[in-house]
Amino acid sequence: MQDPAAVQVRTGSCLCRGVTFRVCGNPLRVGICHCADCRKSSGAPYAAYAVWPIEAFKQETGYTSTYAARSFCTTCGGRVAWLSAGEAEVPIGSLDEVPTDLAPSYELWVKRREHWLGPLTGAAQFDQDRKDVASTAEAVPAG
Repeated sequence: MQDPAAVQVRTGSCLCRGVTFRVCGNPLRVGICHCADCRKSSGAPYAAYAVWPIEAFKQETGYTSTYAARSFCTTCGGRVAWLSAGEAEVPIGSLDEVPTDLAPSYELWVKRREHWLGPLTGAAQFDQDRKDVASTAEAVPAG
């Protein structure tokens, strides 16, 4: 059993720092997504995020609203987390410590990746959504 004092705690916030949160422990997975929703919600050609079990996420301060399970600050509109299916998906860019020690191990929706972005070295590549870990989903070759 892991010593509770040894559990890593990461903090983060929205753009105006009105909403603060923390996540405890290591994430379940870290990825990059090129889907339309991630592109539109981030305003960037892809979104980088880490996923923790929902119980590892705690909003500390501030007020949020949600759209499509994505929470955002009601003051600045900054993304906070996507809470669904027992998981908390946190944009890596909203974490306070930079650079982080988190490295994506997969990319989603690579068929929508900009032509000027190459595949992330060593990361599994998925044409669309990553299937459940227990499934037989196959990643497309990098490149």
